[in-house]
Amino acid sequence: MKGLFLTSRGSGVRTPQLPQNEATFIVASLFMNALFYILFSSTANKFYIGHTTEPIEERLRKHNSNHKGFTGKFQDWKVVYKEFYLSKELAYAREREIKSWKSRKRIEKLIADS
Repeated sequence: MKGLFLTSRGSGVRTPQLPQNEATFIVASLFMNALFYILFSSTANKFYIGHTTEPIEERLRKHNSNHKGFTGKFQDWKVVYKEFYLSKELAYAREREIKSWKSRKRIEKLIADS
């Protein structure tokens, strides 16, 4: 599981920076307000990309419940990737970025590299 931190590289532009170690990740995730996540359903053989400010366990429970939305058709969704963000807006921006790829192979590579 990877977390994402935004750091300045001197240019004034904030760029993603992975945590140095698991302890840094755990401490930093306590201060993050939002989460970007990717779910996978083996029954549907599909990914779902989203963001939330809820605890991921609660959000996953909702995805796996019987409802009329896309994820409601299957009840075997599992979290396969997540990144923590300081704000909902940043998590949503990451969601839009990944969705803009329109590439299952790039999503699978992102997950495999984590």
